[in-house]
Amino acid sequence: MTQTGLPPATGRHRRERDEPAGREAAEMTKDLETLLEDIDAMFVQNAHGLTVKEGVVALHEPSPSTLYFADRPERVVGHVHTETFVDLWDEGENSFAEDPPNAVLSFSEPGMAALGDVVVVLSEPILDAGTLQYTVEVLDGELPPVAGPCVLFIDPFGRPLSPTSASGVARRPRRRFSGSGRPR
Repeated sequence: MTQTGLPPATGRHRRERDEPAGREAAEMTKDLETLLEDIDAMFVQNAHGLTVKEGVVALHEPSPSTLYFADRPERVVGHVHTETFVDLWDEGENSFAEDPPNAVLSFSEPGMAALGDVVVVLSEPILDAGTLQYTVEVLDGELPPVAGPCVLFIDPFGRPLSPTSASGVARRPRRRFSGSGRPR
């Protein structure tokens, strides 16, 4: 597996954004953007909890880094500051702003025996004061008003309907398995 480093955060993490600070930061951001598009990177974000209100999911105490990975043939894995991930949202031809990504939000609710998951379309990220917010459109499932620890699996840039994407997998008919491990 190849591992890549992370560029410095550019400080552009709210809805109203500045230009990257300096030429070097802009070049590193462009290099990262190109890498993530070239490898069809999927992204993973973790948070300590979530709340939902009026079509906005707020991830509370998100991890400061967003994991990315790609499957064969590159098998690349790395991480980027969550702030930088948000900064890249509207960068490039296949940006998430142009083509909002599908994602699977997996969560644990108090008293739940099993984890829940919901397929959503993400837009308008805002990272501020220990909270990462997304405006969401629910495609499948139901969002709880409050939940505990959660993980967000985000599709690659410009490929929300990829059959290997997180939401593509969630759209496949779910198989029920018997105790033998074989589909029923």
